Amino acid sequence: MSTDLDALIPSWLTLPDLAERLGVQFPRVRALVRDRAVVGVKRGERAAFQVPEAFLVPAEDGGEEVIATLRGTVVVLGDQGLSDEEILEWLFTPEPSLRVAPVEALRAGRRAEVRRVAQTLV
Repeated sequence: MSTDLDALIPSWLTLPDLAERLGVQFPRVRALVRDRAVVGVKRGERAAFQVPEAFLVPAEDGGEEVIATLRGTVVVLGDQGLSDEEILEWLFTPEPSLRVAPVEALRAGRRAEVRRVAQTLV
């Protein structure tokens, strides 16, 4: 990995924290990781698996939910051969063609633009 993820991603959540924020049981959060709806890395003193807090957006019910279009984008990036660390680096690094970091474009509903750029990575 060429970039320090902590410099790119200011706030992280452990899986128990993610479960609490989403209002779901822990096995559901494990399924989100397994199904690639979220991606994360082991970090910190205890090498706990963590995901970026920016993957959460307000839900219609007043709670929070994972960005709906994140999974498809993660799958596209994985198909391009990127590791989870590289996926996170790409999602949080400002992309000139998008004028923002891809994760911010996803949060703003710009799925098609983000995936178009992601498909051009080699």
